[in-house]
Amino acid sequence: QVQPVESGGGSVQAGGSLRLSCAASGYTARSYYMGWFRQVPGKEREGVAGILTADGSTYYADSVKGRFTISQDNAKNTLYLQMNSLKPDDTAVYYCAARTKLYGGDWDNRLSYNYWGQGTQVTVSS
Repeated sequence: QVQPVESGGGSVQAGGSLRLSCAASGYTARSYYMGWFRQVPGKEREGVAGILTADGSTYYADSVKGRFTISQDNAKNTLYLQMNSLKPDDTAVYYCAARTKLYGGDWDNRLSYNYWGQGTQVTVSS
């Protein structure tokens, strides 16, 4: 099984935007949730945004609500994360993840996701 592959990370100044993509062929059709997580050194990986693939319902961490948008393109088997009004605190490695298990708690329970990409670095400078 090929793992999800993220792209679109990079460096941007505060207030700028980036769009992350996740090529998730084989996952979008059989996942209950797809999500974006992020991690900085010394901290646990945290949920940023999630999408219930069956109906497109979206979920966000409080810290990114109103700034980030998660979306999926089923025809392209691709997951996106549009990030606007970026802040230095958004600096992290961002991971795409797929959860094929029906039961696993809330969308941001990282332990419930069973497929992970390798991550893409996002750096926001002040």
